[in-house]
Amino acid sequence: MPRDEVNDIDIQQKNDIMSKGSEKGIDMYRKGIEKLKAWMEKKRRKPMLLLGARQVGKTWLMQEFARLHYKNVVYVRFDKEPFIKSSFEKDYNVSRLLMDLQLHSDTDIVPGETLILLDEIQECPSALTSLKYFCEEAGEQHIIAAGSLLGVAEHKGTGFPVGKVERMYLGPLSFTEFLMATKQERLLRVLQCRDWETISALHERFEEQLRLYYFIGGMPEAVATYMETKSFSSVREVQLNLLEDYRNDFSKHATTSETHLITQIWNSIPVQLSREDKRFIQSEVSPGVKSDRLRGPIRWLTDAGMVNLVRRVTKPEMPLDGFCDACFKMFFLDVGLLAARCRLRPAALLEGNKVFAQYKGALTEQYVQQQLVTELGIRPYYWSAERASAEIDFLYESESEVIPMEVKAERNLQAKSLQSFYRRYRRPLAVRLSMSPAYAVQDIHVAATKDTMGGSYRLIDMPLYALSLLEEVVCDVLHSPL
Repeated sequence: MPRDEVNDIDIQQKNDIMSKGSEKGIDMYRKGIEKLKAWMEKKRRKPMLLLGARQVGKTWLMQEFARLHYKNVVYVRFDKEPFIKSSFEKDYNVSRLLMDLQLHSDTDIVPGETLILLDEIQECPSALTSLKYFCEEAGEQHIIAAGSLLGVAEHKGTGFPVGKVERMYLGPLSFTEFLMATKQERLLRVLQCRDWETISALHERFEEQLRLYYFIGGMPEAVATYMETKSFSSVREVQLNLLEDYRNDFSKHATTSETHLITQIWNSIPVQLSREDKRFIQSEVSPGVKSDRLRGPIRWLTDAGMVNLVRRVTKPEMPLDGFCDACFKMFFLDVGLLAARCRLRPAALLEGNKVFAQYKGALTEQYVQQQLVTELGIRPYYWSAERASAEIDFLYESESEVIPMEVKAERNLQAKSLQSFYRRYRRPLAVRLSMSPAYAVQDIHVAATKDTMGGSYRLIDMPLYALSLLEEVVCDVLHSPL
């Protein structure tokens, strides 16, 4: 079947879902639906543990999946239903637990027809532990448990069902999911077809949607508010409330001494990202506080899913995780929340390309990092030279090759860092993302110096808004003849 026909079917399937499901009035489509469907169809299926930061849409996702694919659903929310919570706290008798779930919901639990949803599972550690026994004794049952990353992380090592659950992480809406939610299916179809000529011709429309995404971000409530009201001030109010909710979590879950440092780290992120060198400098968080005191609070924020760390590698060899040092960049979980923290004015959306350079590209790097994680499932790293200005914004592993990525907030297409990187490590392929509308693959010749030999590498130029195509494009170029 031709590629464009496949994509038309994909879009239609998504439209079918969106026409039936909504979150707070917004038509939604999440890629997680497809991942859960693949899980449902497995012959050897473990309970699914759906994890993510607060307010990223975990409850909606599993309820929508149940509506689409099951005859019946048994839904339990442990923070609001003391009877069923006490039932799970008695023991791990699976037959009794299934009977109590049926009585509680007044629903027969039929394997393959009924989906059991255990929400806010971090509020009942015994329920989290029980997933081990459901896996071992009732593998025919379809069970999805959802909880906050922080709450579940707190129970690791205390009855956590290691090896007995599958995990899926949910983040904010990616840019392609945002296009679906904002009724831009035609733009998405053009992207999926990789029709670069048409993509370039529609550059202004793509740029407009990307500016919107920078401001609104991917938190479901913020996107829903924009679609319902078209009011940027209402969106900003939602974002500020979410930020306040996250700050309240600091004191709710952390100790008093930790709360102060967590707050200082959280408040420092926009300033840290506003520098040309976006490396997180721990000494700037709080004067006089040693870096080892910040390790626990930083781990708390990452466990909660409120921040993502991109670690520096000293050598771009696989596995990249084996070449990390102590340096890292720290990003928010969502570009819209970072824009709110940076007090990005709605008027900036009317200022064309300037929004992409705001705060020295902080929003653009945040966007790229977020899409690599949420859209593509890629764990990114970065590289910088010791005692030199050369830096590669992101690195990732693709098949048997490490791919360096340069991110340009506007249309400045110089590639000095990539050339310096090539001289050191002779990597054959690199990617440059920018607001240039053109897609191109070119051979870049690097002149010899007194210390290094010359050579050439292939450079892929892609628009920022086409980042969802990264892996497909890289795969094609890696396997194409020089």
